[in-house]
Amino acid sequence: MQLIGMLDSPYVRRTAISLDLLGLRFESQPVSVFRQVDAFRRFNPVVRAPTLVLDDGTALMDSSLILQHAEDMAGPARSLWPAAPAQRVRALRIAGLALAAGEKAVQAVYERDLRPAEKHHAPWLERVHGQIRAAWQALQEEMRLGAVPGAAGGQPLGQAGLTLAVMWHFTQALLPGVAAPQAFPLPAAFSAEAEALPVFRAWPHA
Repeated sequence: MQLIGMLDSPYVRRTAISLDLLGLRFESQPVSVFRQVDAFRRFNPVVRAPTLVLDDGTALMDSSLILQHAEDMAGPARSLWPAAPAQRVRALRIAGLALAAGEKAVQAVYERDLRPAEKHHAPWLERVHGQIRAAWQALQEEMRLGAVPGAAGGQPLGQAGLTLAVMWHFTQALLPGVAAPQAFPLPAAFSAEAEALPVFRAWPHA
């Protein structure tokens, strides 16, 4: 399999770390959706990262859908989601909040970096920044009440934890100051611990 996309995308990085934890072998192809559009089209004409090209040539896209297929390939024993229903619901909520924070962070970065400065819409950016902080505040509260993402599938952390860690790191790297670590100490500390794991160091934000 080939994973197409740059590790500066939190979705590509989330996918790479997940595939690694699931024990699935793949080749990383760091092709940019901005600087190498023609090269990316050879893998996926939609030019969407991440794209996972399966051994039979099928190209999958969207990190959550890719990882759904990856879970099927790896089997339930290696699943990065808890098996117990109540724990699974809590993990889905944590992952959903982290993905929401990441989605809004990407929107803010695109607005800042891809649109001319004279066309920036300050009220919309303020709204997006508020949504980012709201997601991290909800995660801070979840973790304060004891919903700390745990291990899964024999791995040091599951899908909820790795998604939280990746999205926090992306936000801090690209939007410093929007979600201040001192305001959200529990997600900040959790992400720092995750970033020290070998699998995170193997797939660094680049």
